[in-house]
Amino acid sequence: MEVNIYGAKTHLSRLLEKVAMGEEVIIAKAGKPLAKLVPISSERPRFKPGSAKGEFVVPDDFNDPLPKEVEDLFW
Repeated sequence: MEVNIYGAKTHLSRLLEKVAMGEEVIIAKAGKPLAKLVPISSERPRFKPGSAKGEFVVPDDFNDPLPKEVEDLFW
């Protein structure tokens, strides 16, 4: 469905109801598409533990004290 800007402002509630039912609404200015109203997914992507396995390696010296010159930057 395509509506002009004035129609979108005037009938926003009705348009959002249509979008909520899955319809896409194009908002146009002077007949040229400007924006698209689309439904968004209410379901967030689930985090999967271990999904980044192999993406990076923690160095063996990760917990070692910082070098003196680096520590001095914090004091």
